[in-house]
Amino acid sequence: MELVFVRHGQPERVVRHDGQPADPPLSEIGRQQAVAVAGWLAEMNIDALYSSPMQRALQTAQAIGDATGLRPTVRDGLSEFDRDSPAYVPMELLKETDRERWDELATGSFGDAERTSQFIAAVNHAVDAIVADHRSHRVALACHGGVVNAYLARCLGFDADSFLKFDVDYTSITRVFASSHGHRSVLSVNERTHLRGRPDLAIGL
Repeated sequence: MELVFVRHGQPERVVRHDGQPADPPLSEIGRQQAVAVAGWLAEMNIDALYSSPMQRALQTAQAIGDATGLRPTVRDGLSEFDRDSPAYVPMELLKETDRERWDELATGSFGDAERTSQFIAAVNHAVDAIVADHRSHRVALACHGGVVNAYLARCLGFDADSFLKFDVDYTSITRVFASSHGHRSVLSVNERTHLRGRPDLAIGL
């Protein structure tokens, strides 16, 4: 079967002072990016659609659902590693406003080995369950950059303490062929054809 990972569109910057998770929605540009990738996916004969429960991914999945007629199934294991953080700053802004934190993420880790291991295990458990349920299908997963990297780390044998190897842009597509017997083959990373000719939407590329 084919897994089609779709990173969410650009989110808003959200900083909460009450300790609650930021969980930002899509920005206006993010919503347009989601519509663009949804139109592209509508031509691919997607059989099923899954989503992280976080707003930015779920809103991206809803756009895909509107274009494909599919209803997204939410899987908690597709959540990003920052799900409980009270602040979310898009990476292109973080690079300008907190270079130290941006450099830390760019090294390929977010600084907590146990948490990293738990996150990667949760992602792989969720994706394995989807693979088992969809033999010979093409399945789209609206998720996050960390989720895509966590699964690619498994496919390519990267160490868990430095798994963030790939920049995956907003609404980019990453494809993996997978079997219920555990075989994995990476077909593509960071496809962005749907943003071609749209420099207004190509944020951070």
